[in-house]
Amino acid sequence: MENTENGDSLAKYGLLILSIALATFMASLDGTIVNIALPTISAAFDISSSTVSWVSTAYLLVMAGCVLIFGKISDVIGFKKIFLSGFVIFTLGSFLCGFLPEIIDSFYVLVGSRIIQAVGGAMISAIGPAMITTFIPMSLKGKAMGIIMTIAALGTALGPTIGGFLTQYMSWHWIFFINVPIGIIAVVLGTKVIPATTARGDLSGFDKSGAALIFVGLASLLFAVSEGNALGWTSPVIAGTFILAVASLGYFVWHELKSADPILELSLFKNRNFLLTNLILSLVFFSYSGINYLLPFYLEYVQGFDTSSAGLILTSLSFAMMFAGILAGAVFNKTGGKVLCIVAAFALAAGYFLMTKLGVDTTLGFVVLCLLTIGFGLGLMVTPISNMIMNSVSRNHQGMVSSLTSLERFAPMTIGIALFNLVFIQGMTTIAAHRGVTLDAPVNIRMSVLASGFDLAFFVAFIFGIVILILTFIVRQEIHPDFAHDAEKEEPVTGLI
Repeated sequence: MENTENGDSLAKYGLLILSIALATFMASLDGTIVNIALPTISAAFDISSSTVSWVSTAYLLVMAGCVLIFGKISDVIGFKKIFLSGFVIFTLGSFLCGFLPEIIDSFYVLVGSRIIQAVGGAMISAIGPAMITTFIPMSLKGKAMGIIMTIAALGTALGPTIGGFLTQYMSWHWIFFINVPIGIIAVVLGTKVIPATTARGDLSGFDKSGAALIFVGLASLLFAVSEGNALGWTSPVIAGTFILAVASLGYFVWHELKSADPILELSLFKNRNFLLTNLILSLVFFSYSGINYLLPFYLEYVQGFDTSSAGLILTSLSFAMMFAGILAGAVFNKTGGKVLCIVAAFALAAGYFLMTKLGVDTTLGFVVLCLLTIGFGLGLMVTPISNMIMNSVSRNHQGMVSSLTSLERFAPMTIGIALFNLVFIQGMTTIAAHRGVTLDAPVNIRMSVLASGFDLAFFVAFIFGIVILILTFIVRQEIHPDFAHDAEKEEPVTGLI
Protein backbone atom coordinates (compact mmCIF):
# COMPACT_ATOMS: atom_id res chain seq x y z
CA MET A 1 0.00 0.00 0.00
CA GLU A 2 2.84 2.33 0.87
CA ASN A 3 4.56 1.69 -2.47
CA THR A 4 1.35 2.45 -4.33
CA GLU A 5 1.00 5.76 -2.52
CA ASN A 6 4.58 6.67 -3.34
CA GLY A 7 4.03 5.77 -6.97
CA ASP A 8 0.87 7.86 -7.13
CA SER A 9 2.74 10.76 -5.55
CA LEU A 10 5.54 10.58 -8.12
CA ALA A 11 3.02 10.34 -10.96
CA LYS A 12 1.16 13.34 -9.61
CA TYR A 13 4.32 15.44 -9.41
CA GLY A 14 5.33 14.31 -12.89
CA LEU A 15 2.06 15.56 -14.38
CA LEU A 16 2.29 18.79 -12.40
CA ILE A 17 5.84 19.37 -13.69
CA LEU A 18 4.62 18.61 -17.21
CA SER A 19 1.83 21.17 -16.85
CA ILE A 20 4.28 23.87 -15.79
CA ALA A 21 6.76 22.78 -18.47
CA LEU A 22 4.12 23.26 -21.17
CA ALA A 23 3.88 26.91 -20.13
CA THR A 24 7.64 27.44 -20.46
CA PHE A 25 7.64 25.56 -23.77
CA MET A 26 4.90 27.75 -25.24
CA ALA A 27 6.55 30.95 -24.02
CA SER A 28 9.96 29.92 -25.39
CA LEU A 29 8.55 28.66 -28.67
CA ASP A 30 6.55 31.83 -29.18
CA GLY A 31 9.66 33.92 -28.56
CA THR A 32 11.47 32.44 -31.57
CA ILE A 33 8.79 31.06 -33.88
CA VAL A 34 7.29 34.47 -34.69
CA ASN A 35 10.46 36.33 -35.69
CA ILE A 36 11.28 34.06 -38.61
CA ALA A 37 7.84 34.74 -40.13
CA LEU A 38 8.04 38.54 -39.90
CA PRO A 39 9.27 39.02 -43.51
CA THR A 40 6.35 36.92 -44.77
CA ILE A 41 3.86 38.86 -42.62
CA SER A 42 5.39 42.10 -43.90
CA ALA A 43 4.78 41.01 -47.49
CA ALA A 44 1.27 39.76 -46.70
CA PHE A 45 0.16 43.15 -45.36
CA ASP A 46 2.43 45.19 -47.66
CA ILE A 47 4.05 47.01 -44.76
CA SER A 48 7.62 48.01 -43.93
CA SER A 49 10.02 45.96 -41.84
CA SER A 50 9.91 48.57 -39.07
CA THR A 51 6.10 48.42 -38.93
CA VAL A 52 5.92 44.63 -38.89
CA SER A 53 8.31 44.56 -35.92
CA TRP A 54 5.33 45.64 -33.80
CA VAL A 55 4.15 42.03 -33.93
CA SER A 56 7.05 41.29 -31.59
CA THR A 57 7.34 44.69 -29.89
CA ALA A 58 3.71 44.87 -28.75
CA TYR A 59 3.96 41.41 -27.21
CA LEU A 60 7.19 42.32 -25.41
CA LEU A 61 5.89 45.61 -24.00
CA VAL A 62 2.68 44.11 -22.61
CA MET A 63 4.58 41.15 -21.13
CA ALA A 64 7.03 43.50 -19.41
CA GLY A 65 4.29 45.71 -18.03
CA CYS A 66 2.07 42.89 -16.77
CA VAL A 67 4.33 40.16 -15.40
CA LEU A 68 4.97 41.71 -11.97
CA ILE A 69 1.31 42.63 -11.61
CA PHE A 70 0.12 39.06 -12.14
CA GLY A 71 2.82 37.73 -9.85
CA LYS A 72 1.40 39.86 -7.05
CA ILE A 73 -2.20 38.93 -7.86
CA SER A 74 -1.31 35.22 -7.75
CA ASP A 75 0.01 35.63 -4.20
CA VAL A 76 -3.42 36.94 -3.19
CA ILE A 77 -5.91 34.73 -5.02
CA GLY A 78 -3.82 31.63 -5.66
CA PHE A 79 -1.63 30.22 -8.42
CA LYS A 80 -4.12 27.86 -10.03
CA LYS A 81 -6.62 30.56 -11.00
CA ILE A 82 -3.94 32.76 -12.59
CA PHE A 83 -2.16 29.89 -14.32
CA LEU A 84 -5.27 28.37 -15.90
CA SER A 85 -6.76 31.76 -16.79
CA GLY A 86 -3.45 32.68 -18.38
CA PHE A 87 -3.46 29.56 -20.52
CA VAL A 88 -7.04 30.23 -21.65
CA ILE A 89 -6.23 33.84 -22.59
CA PHE A 90 -2.95 32.89 -24.28
CA THR A 91 -4.66 30.14 -26.29
CA LEU A 92 -7.51 32.44 -27.26
CA GLY A 93 -5.06 35.16 -28.26
CA SER A 94 -3.08 32.66 -30.35
CA PHE A 95 -6.23 31.57 -32.16
CA LEU A 96 -7.24 35.19 -32.81
CA CYS A 97 -3.75 35.99 -34.15
CA GLY A 98 -4.13 33.29 -36.77
CA PHE A 99 -7.86 33.61 -37.47
CA LEU A 100 -8.86 37.29 -37.37
CA PRO A 101 -6.32 38.61 -39.93
CA GLU A 102 -7.64 35.97 -42.33
CA ILE A 103 -11.17 37.37 -41.91
CA ILE A 104 -10.33 41.04 -41.39
CA ASP A 105 -7.42 42.02 -43.59
CA SER A 106 -5.83 44.37 -41.09
CA PHE A 107 -2.35 44.37 -39.59
CA TYR A 108 -3.63 46.23 -36.52
CA VAL A 109 -6.02 43.36 -35.78
CA LEU A 110 -2.99 41.10 -35.61
CA VAL A 111 -1.20 43.47 -33.22
CA GLY A 112 -4.33 43.69 -31.05
CA SER A 113 -4.54 39.90 -30.92
CA ARG A 114 -0.88 39.76 -29.94
CA ILE A 115 -1.66 42.05 -27.01
CA ILE A 116 -4.32 39.60 -25.80
CA GLN A 117 -1.82 36.78 -26.23
CA ALA A 118 0.78 38.73 -24.24
CA VAL A 119 -1.58 39.20 -21.28
CA GLY A 120 -2.00 35.43 -21.10
CA GLY A 121 1.72 34.94 -21.61
CA ALA A 122 2.49 37.23 -18.68
CA MET A 123 0.12 35.26 -16.44
CA ILE A 124 1.66 31.86 -17.14
CA SER A 125 5.25 33.12 -17.21
CA ALA A 126 4.91 34.98 -13.92
CA ILE A 127 4.31 32.03 -11.62
CA GLY A 128 6.01 28.94 -13.11
CA PRO A 129 9.00 29.01 -10.69
CA ALA A 130 6.67 29.83 -7.77
CA MET A 131 4.57 26.71 -8.46
CA ILE A 132 7.71 24.58 -8.44
CA THR A 133 8.83 26.04 -5.09
CA THR A 134 5.35 25.80 -3.53
CA PHE A 135 4.05 22.46 -4.76
CA ILE A 136 7.15 20.31 -5.38
CA PRO A 137 9.03 18.69 -2.45
CA MET A 138 12.51 20.02 -1.73
CA SER A 139 14.10 16.76 -2.86
CA LEU A 140 12.55 17.13 -6.32
CA LYS A 141 12.83 20.90 -6.82
CA GLY A 142 16.22 20.78 -8.53
CA LYS A 143 15.11 18.07 -10.95
CA ALA A 144 11.82 19.82 -11.61
CA MET A 145 13.48 23.15 -12.36
CA GLY A 146 16.03 21.37 -14.55
CA ILE A 147 13.26 19.71 -16.56
CA ILE A 148 11.44 23.01 -17.01
CA MET A 149 14.58 24.84 -18.16
CA THR A 150 15.35 21.97 -20.54
CA ILE A 151 11.86 22.18 -22.05
CA ALA A 152 12.29 25.96 -22.38
CA ALA A 153 15.57 25.44 -24.25
CA LEU A 154 13.84 22.89 -26.50
CA GLY A 155 11.14 25.43 -27.35
CA THR A 156 13.79 28.03 -28.18
CA ALA A 157 15.67 25.55 -30.37
CA LEU A 158 12.60 24.29 -32.24
CA GLY A 159 11.02 27.72 -32.80
CA PRO A 160 12.93 28.79 -35.93
CA THR A 161 12.71 25.32 -37.51
CA ILE A 162 8.98 24.86 -36.86
CA GLY A 163 8.24 28.49 -37.75
CA GLY A 164 10.13 28.25 -41.02
CA PHE A 165 8.42 24.99 -41.97
CA LEU A 166 4.90 26.22 -41.15
CA THR A 167 5.43 29.56 -42.89
CA GLN A 168 6.89 28.01 -46.04
CA TYR A 169 4.65 24.98 -46.48
CA MET A 170 1.37 26.08 -44.86
CA SER A 171 0.99 29.77 -43.97
CA TRP A 172 2.21 32.21 -41.33
CA HIS A 173 -1.16 31.86 -39.56
CA TRP A 174 -0.10 28.41 -38.38
CA ILE A 175 2.74 29.76 -36.23
CA PHE A 176 -0.07 30.94 -33.94
CA PHE A 177 -2.50 28.03 -34.46
CA ILE A 178 0.14 25.59 -33.21
CA ASN A 179 -0.30 27.02 -29.70
CA VAL A 180 -4.00 26.14 -29.60
CA PRO A 181 -3.81 22.35 -29.10
CA ILE A 182 -0.92 22.74 -26.65
CA GLY A 183 -2.93 25.29 -24.69
CA ILE A 184 -6.04 23.09 -24.57
CA ILE A 185 -3.98 20.13 -23.29
CA ALA A 186 -2.35 22.35 -20.68
CA VAL A 187 -5.71 23.67 -19.39
CA VAL A 188 -7.23 20.18 -19.12
CA LEU A 189 -4.10 18.80 -17.46
CA GLY A 190 -3.66 21.76 -15.15
CA THR A 191 -7.28 21.58 -13.99
CA LYS A 192 -6.66 18.03 -12.77
CA VAL A 193 -3.13 18.19 -11.32
CA ILE A 194 -2.48 21.74 -10.04
CA PRO A 195 -3.36 21.87 -6.33
CA ALA A 196 -5.97 24.42 -5.32
CA THR A 197 -4.77 26.99 -2.82
CA THR A 198 -6.79 29.04 -0.38
CA ALA A 199 -6.96 32.73 -1.24
CA ARG A 200 -5.04 34.83 1.29
CA GLY A 201 -7.36 37.77 0.81
CA ASP A 202 -9.13 39.68 -1.92
CA LEU A 203 -8.11 42.32 -4.42
CA SER A 204 -10.08 45.16 -2.86
CA GLY A 205 -6.87 46.69 -1.51
CA PHE A 206 -4.80 45.91 -4.60
CA ASP A 207 -2.16 48.55 -5.31
CA LYS A 208 -3.65 49.93 -8.54
CA SER A 209 -1.36 52.97 -8.58
CA GLY A 210 1.72 50.78 -8.26
CA ALA A 211 0.43 48.50 -11.03
CA ALA A 212 -0.10 51.46 -13.37
CA LEU A 213 3.33 52.90 -12.59
CA ILE A 214 5.23 49.65 -13.14
CA PHE A 215 3.32 48.94 -16.37
CA VAL A 216 4.05 52.40 -17.82
CA GLY A 217 7.63 52.45 -16.52
CA LEU A 218 8.74 49.05 -17.82
CA ALA A 219 6.82 49.26 -21.10
CA SER A 220 8.21 52.72 -21.91
CA LEU A 221 11.76 51.68 -20.93
CA LEU A 222 11.73 48.62 -23.17
CA PHE A 223 10.11 50.58 -26.01
CA ALA A 224 12.88 53.18 -25.83
CA VAL A 225 15.73 50.67 -25.85
CA SER A 226 14.18 48.44 -28.52
CA GLU A 227 13.26 51.27 -30.89
CA GLY A 228 16.13 53.68 -30.13
CA ASN A 229 18.33 52.45 -32.95
CA ALA A 230 15.51 52.66 -35.51
CA LEU A 231 14.13 56.06 -34.48
CA GLY A 232 17.41 57.60 -33.34
CA TRP A 233 18.59 57.76 -29.74
CA THR A 234 18.30 61.56 -29.67
CA SER A 235 14.89 61.72 -31.35
CA PRO A 236 12.10 63.45 -29.38
CA VAL A 237 10.09 60.23 -29.20
CA ILE A 238 12.90 58.17 -27.67
CA ALA A 239 14.08 60.99 -25.37
CA GLY A 240 10.51 61.58 -24.19
CA THR A 241 9.93 57.88 -23.62
CA PHE A 242 13.13 57.59 -21.58
CA ILE A 243 12.02 60.53 -19.42
CA LEU A 244 8.62 58.89 -18.93
CA ALA A 245 10.30 55.61 -17.96
CA VAL A 246 12.63 57.22 -15.43
CA ALA A 247 9.82 59.32 -13.91
CA SER A 248 7.41 56.35 -13.71
CA LEU A 249 9.93 53.91 -12.26
CA GLY A 250 11.29 56.50 -9.83
CA TYR A 251 7.82 57.32 -8.56
CA PHE A 252 7.03 53.57 -8.43
CA VAL A 253 9.95 53.00 -6.03
CA TRP A 254 8.86 55.92 -3.83
CA HIS A 255 5.25 54.72 -3.88
CA GLU A 256 6.10 51.08 -3.11
CA LEU A 257 8.24 52.00 -0.11
CA LYS A 258 5.16 53.65 1.43
CA SER A 259 2.58 51.06 0.35
CA ALA A 260 1.15 48.66 2.93
CA ASP A 261 0.77 45.90 0.32
CA PRO A 262 3.18 46.68 -2.54
CA ILE A 263 3.33 45.14 -6.01
CA LEU A 264 7.05 44.47 -5.43
CA GLU A 265 8.37 44.14 -1.88
CA LEU A 266 11.49 46.29 -2.23
CA SER A 267 12.56 45.51 1.33
CA LEU A 268 13.59 42.05 0.09
CA PHE A 269 16.54 43.71 -1.62
CA LYS A 270 17.90 44.82 1.75
CA ASN A 271 19.09 41.22 1.99
CA ARG A 272 22.42 41.42 0.17
CA ASN A 273 22.27 37.78 -0.88
CA PHE A 274 18.82 38.20 -2.45
CA LEU A 275 20.08 41.26 -4.28
CA LEU A 276 23.18 39.46 -5.60
CA THR A 277 21.36 36.32 -6.77
CA ASN A 278 18.87 38.42 -8.72
CA LEU A 279 21.76 40.48 -10.12
CA ILE A 280 23.49 37.30 -11.30
CA LEU A 281 20.36 36.10 -13.10
CA SER A 282 19.90 39.49 -14.78
CA LEU A 283 23.56 39.73 -15.85
CA VAL A 284 23.52 36.19 -17.26
CA PHE A 285 20.73 37.04 -19.68
CA PHE A 286 22.06 40.54 -20.30
CA SER A 287 25.49 39.22 -21.34
CA TYR A 288 23.99 36.38 -23.35
CA SER A 289 21.83 38.82 -25.32
CA GLY A 290 24.88 40.14 -27.17
CA ILE A 291 25.87 36.66 -28.32
CA ASN A 292 22.32 35.70 -29.20
CA TYR A 293 21.77 38.86 -31.26
CA LEU A 294 25.13 39.32 -33.01
CA LEU A 295 26.26 35.79 -33.78
CA PRO A 296 23.75 35.23 -36.62
CA PHE A 297 25.13 38.36 -38.31
CA TYR A 298 28.68 37.09 -37.82
CA LEU A 299 27.82 33.71 -39.34
CA GLU A 300 26.09 35.26 -42.35
CA TYR A 301 28.17 38.38 -43.03
CA VAL A 302 31.66 37.22 -42.04
CA GLN A 303 31.52 33.45 -42.42
CA GLY A 304 29.18 33.52 -45.43
CA PHE A 305 26.59 30.99 -44.24
CA ASP A 306 23.02 31.23 -45.52
CA THR A 307 20.19 31.89 -43.08
CA SER A 308 19.06 28.27 -42.69
CA SER A 309 22.60 27.03 -42.12
CA ALA A 310 23.27 29.75 -39.56
CA GLY A 311 20.08 28.80 -37.73
CA LEU A 312 21.11 25.16 -37.69
CA ILE A 313 24.53 26.04 -36.25
CA LEU A 314 22.92 28.12 -33.50
CA THR A 315 20.80 25.18 -32.33
CA SER A 316 23.97 23.63 -30.89
CA LEU A 317 23.75 26.21 -28.08
CA SER A 318 20.17 25.23 -27.26
CA PHE A 319 20.97 21.54 -27.17
CA ALA A 320 23.94 22.23 -24.85
CA MET A 321 21.53 24.15 -22.62
CA MET A 322 19.17 21.17 -22.58
CA PHE A 323 21.93 18.75 -21.59
CA ALA A 324 23.24 21.06 -18.87
CA GLY A 325 19.72 21.71 -17.57
CA ILE A 326 19.13 17.99 -17.09
CA LEU A 327 22.54 17.64 -15.43
CA ALA A 328 21.91 20.58 -13.10
CA GLY A 329 18.56 19.17 -12.01
CA ALA A 330 20.08 15.75 -11.36
CA VAL A 331 22.97 16.94 -9.16
CA PHE A 332 21.45 20.04 -7.52
CA ASN A 333 20.50 18.29 -4.29
CA LYS A 334 23.91 16.63 -4.01
CA THR A 335 26.15 19.61 -4.73
CA GLY A 336 24.04 22.59 -3.71
CA GLY A 337 23.33 25.63 -5.86
CA LYS A 338 26.49 27.61 -5.22
CA VAL A 339 28.89 24.97 -6.59
CA LEU A 340 26.83 24.64 -9.76
CA CYS A 341 26.71 28.41 -10.19
CA ILE A 342 30.49 28.69 -9.90
CA VAL A 343 31.07 25.92 -12.47
CA ALA A 344 28.46 27.49 -14.77
CA ALA A 345 30.06 30.92 -14.45
CA PHE A 346 33.46 29.48 -15.38
CA ALA A 347 31.89 27.90 -18.48
CA LEU A 348 30.14 31.15 -19.44
CA ALA A 349 33.30 33.23 -19.02
CA ALA A 350 35.31 30.67 -21.00
CA GLY A 351 32.72 30.66 -23.78
CA TYR A 352 32.64 34.45 -23.97
CA PHE A 353 36.46 34.53 -24.04
CA LEU A 354 36.51 32.04 -26.92
CA MET A 355 34.06 34.29 -28.79
CA THR A 356 36.63 37.11 -28.76
CA LYS A 357 38.86 34.89 -30.91
CA LEU A 358 36.37 34.66 -33.78
CA GLY A 359 37.61 36.11 -37.05
CA VAL A 360 37.33 35.89 -40.81
CA ASP A 361 39.15 32.52 -41.01
CA THR A 362 37.67 30.87 -37.92
CA THR A 363 36.65 27.25 -38.48
CA LEU A 364 33.10 26.02 -38.03
CA GLY A 365 34.28 23.59 -35.36
CA PHE A 366 35.61 26.45 -33.23
CA VAL A 367 32.32 28.36 -33.58
CA VAL A 368 30.37 25.29 -32.46
CA LEU A 369 32.77 24.84 -29.52
CA CYS A 370 32.01 28.42 -28.43
CA LEU A 371 28.28 27.79 -28.64
CA LEU A 372 28.45 24.50 -26.76
CA THR A 373 30.50 26.09 -23.96
CA ILE A 374 28.13 29.05 -23.58
CA GLY A 375 25.03 26.85 -23.82
CA PHE A 376 26.43 24.51 -21.17
CA GLY A 377 27.11 27.45 -18.86
CA LEU A 378 23.62 28.89 -19.35
CA GLY A 379 21.87 25.57 -18.79
CA LEU A 380 23.93 24.85 -15.70
CA MET A 381 23.36 28.34 -14.23
CA VAL A 382 19.64 29.02 -14.61
CA THR A 383 18.37 26.03 -12.61
CA PRO A 384 20.41 26.57 -9.41
CA ILE A 385 20.24 30.38 -9.37
CA SER A 386 16.45 30.29 -9.89
CA ASN A 387 16.09 27.78 -7.06
CA MET A 388 18.32 29.87 -4.80
CA ILE A 389 16.19 32.95 -5.41
CA MET A 390 12.86 31.21 -4.91
CA ASN A 391 13.92 29.24 -1.81
CA SER A 392 15.19 32.37 -0.07
CA VAL A 393 11.79 34.10 0.28
CA SER A 394 8.61 33.25 2.17
CA ARG A 395 5.64 31.42 0.72
CA ASN A 396 3.66 34.67 0.76
CA HIS A 397 6.11 36.23 -1.72
CA GLN A 398 6.50 33.30 -4.13
CA GLY A 399 4.33 34.71 -6.92
CA MET A 400 5.89 38.15 -6.61
CA VAL A 401 9.48 36.86 -6.77
CA SER A 402 8.64 34.29 -9.45
CA SER A 403 7.37 37.08 -11.69
CA LEU A 404 10.52 39.04 -10.90
CA THR A 405 12.73 36.18 -12.13
CA SER A 406 10.66 36.00 -15.32
CA LEU A 407 11.16 39.73 -15.86
CA GLU A 408 14.89 39.28 -15.23
CA ARG A 409 15.04 36.87 -18.13
CA PHE A 410 13.58 38.86 -21.01
CA ALA A 411 13.98 42.52 -19.95
CA PRO A 412 17.81 42.37 -19.65
CA MET A 413 17.98 40.66 -23.03
CA THR A 414 16.04 43.50 -24.64
CA ILE A 415 18.26 46.12 -23.04
CA GLY A 416 21.36 44.06 -23.80
CA ILE A 417 20.56 43.81 -27.50
CA ALA A 418 20.44 47.61 -27.73
CA LEU A 419 23.72 48.03 -25.82
CA PHE A 420 25.66 45.36 -27.70
CA ASN A 421 24.37 46.66 -31.02
CA LEU A 422 25.69 50.12 -30.10
CA VAL A 423 29.06 48.66 -29.06
CA PHE A 424 29.28 46.69 -32.29
CA ILE A 425 28.42 49.65 -34.55
CA GLN A 426 30.55 52.14 -32.63
CA GLY A 427 33.52 49.80 -32.51
CA MET A 428 33.31 49.00 -36.20
CA THR A 429 32.94 52.62 -37.33
CA THR A 430 35.75 53.79 -35.05
CA ILE A 431 38.14 51.15 -36.38
CA ALA A 432 37.07 51.84 -39.96
CA ALA A 433 37.60 55.58 -39.58
CA HIS A 434 40.98 55.05 -37.94
CA ARG A 435 42.12 52.79 -40.77
CA GLY A 436 40.60 54.96 -43.48
CA VAL A 437 38.50 52.10 -44.81
CA THR A 438 36.03 52.95 -47.58
CA LEU A 439 33.71 50.94 -49.78
CA ASP A 440 36.54 50.79 -52.31
CA ALA A 441 38.80 48.91 -49.91
CA PRO A 442 39.54 45.25 -50.66
CA VAL A 443 36.92 42.83 -49.37
CA ASN A 444 39.31 41.13 -46.97
CA ILE A 445 40.10 44.44 -45.25
CA ARG A 446 36.43 45.35 -44.92
CA MET A 447 35.70 41.87 -43.51
CA SER A 448 38.50 42.34 -40.96
CA VAL A 449 36.98 45.63 -39.81
CA LEU A 450 33.54 43.98 -39.57
CA ALA A 451 35.04 41.14 -37.52
CA SER A 452 36.71 43.72 -35.25
CA GLY A 453 33.28 45.13 -34.38
CA PHE A 454 32.15 41.67 -33.31
CA ASP A 455 35.37 41.21 -31.31
CA LEU A 456 34.70 44.34 -29.28
CA ALA A 457 31.09 43.38 -28.55
CA PHE A 458 32.11 39.85 -27.55
CA PHE A 459 34.85 41.27 -25.31
CA VAL A 460 32.20 43.30 -23.46
CA ALA A 461 30.26 40.05 -22.92
CA PHE A 462 33.45 38.48 -21.54
CA ILE A 463 33.84 41.34 -19.03
CA PHE A 464 30.30 40.70 -17.80
CA GLY A 465 31.15 37.00 -17.64
CA ILE A 466 34.02 37.80 -15.25
CA VAL A 467 31.68 39.91 -13.09
CA ILE A 468 29.19 37.01 -12.93
CA LEU A 469 32.00 34.63 -11.93
CA ILE A 470 33.11 36.91 -9.09
CA LEU A 471 29.53 37.24 -7.82
CA THR A 472 29.05 33.45 -7.70
CA PHE A 473 31.88 33.21 -5.17
CA ILE A 474 30.21 35.83 -2.97
CA VAL A 475 26.61 34.57 -2.87
CA ARG A 476 25.33 31.99 -0.41
CA GLN A 477 22.51 29.48 -0.65
CA GLU A 478 19.85 30.60 1.81
CA ILE A 479 16.70 28.68 2.65
CA HIS A 480 13.80 30.62 4.14
CA PRO A 481 12.31 29.24 7.38
CA ASP A 482 9.11 28.45 5.46
CA PHE A 483 11.07 25.77 3.58
CA ALA A 484 13.74 24.92 6.16
CA HIS A 485 11.71 22.07 7.67
CA ASP A 486 11.31 20.40 4.28
CA ALA A 487 15.02 20.87 3.61
CA GLU A 488 15.98 19.20 6.87
CA LYS A 489 13.76 16.23 6.07
CA GLU A 490 14.59 15.77 2.42
CA GLU A 491 18.03 17.06 1.46
CA PRO A 492 21.45 17.72 2.94
CA VAL A 493 21.61 21.30 1.63
CA THR A 494 20.26 23.36 4.54
CA GLY A 495 20.68 26.73 6.13
CA LEU A 496 23.39 28.95 4.66
CA ILE A 497 26.09 27.68 2.34
